[in-house]
Amino acid sequence: MLVHAIPTNTTYEFAADVRAGLTRPGQKELPSKYFYDDVGSALFEVISHLPEYGLTRADERLLRRYSNEIVDRVVGPVAVAELGSGSGKKTRWLLEALCRRQRTLYYPVEISPSALAMCERELGNIDSISIVGFEREYLQGLLEVAAYRQSGQRLFVLFLGSTIGNFDRPAGVKFLCEVRRILEPGDSLLLGTDLEKPSAQLLPAYDDELGVTAAFNLNLLARINRELDADFDLNQFAHVAQINHHARSVEMHLRSMRKQIVSIPAAEIVVEFQEGETIWTESSHKYSAEEIVVTAACAGFRCETQWIDEQWPFAENLLIVE
Repeated sequence: MLVHAIPTNTTYEFAADVRAGLTRPGQKELPSKYFYDDVGSALFEVISHLPEYGLTRADERLLRRYSNEIVDRVVGPVAVAELGSGSGKKTRWLLEALCRRQRTLYYPVEISPSALAMCERELGNIDSISIVGFEREYLQGLLEVAAYRQSGQRLFVLFLGSTIGNFDRPAGVKFLCEVRRILEPGDSLLLGTDLEKPSAQLLPAYDDELGVTAAFNLNLLARINRELDADFDLNQFAHVAQINHHARSVEMHLRSMRKQIVSIPAAEIVVEFQEGETIWTESSHKYSAEEIVVTAACAGFRCETQWIDEQWPFAENLLIVE
């Protein structure tokens, strides 16, 4: 697999985002995209196998069951771009279905080099596939993929899992609008969305009994220690998962267990925490199936079809650019 690496100074960007998030007035925040260093990516792979976390299995069930039907609805010839490919494991069913029909160019877009390496190992043995990875953020990577478009070729973009749920609703619509601006009529987007479900089913998915999600959350502070020379004491922060009923989301926070001061030299800041103060690290918004159709239309897509898993309410939505 040929990988196009990021030419910018990612440590500088990381430091700038940490500085902005931890010095903002009111609620301190850290961007969830920084979860996925080598350690975080490995921990998320473990999370996807936990009994409490049914989302990944629902995603995989739908892709396994309906892969042929999905690709039959995509007008080809197409090239496939996946935003946030992870290990690529669940993408195999779609790619195998496409490769039975045509030779397929697959462009995984990932900010994690270890995830791109796992993706190449997972998918590189599929017949009739060529893989070119982009170590980029979503939109930057998609822009570069679009520049590779051949005459008469359409793009089939994958945004699987529940990553759209990491955006609040207005930001989610804005992101989909930006994706739409890169695409052309006839292109398509397969969008994964986690659906609303009872709190008793939802909350343990973000606060599992083994504490893997807690380790995943705390690794964000460990990463700041490793890469920005900070002195976070991980024993003085606790993982918190809570439901925001108004936003229809699950929030993850890191709560300071005492009053403390943390130095982050590479970000040129010293941060004071009060006892009980939190850093907001992620939100995962949940949707209704009907809401997705309206959201897609607001962003300039037509929702062609939805496939819904009933065991763990989750939807794959095929959106078409008209």
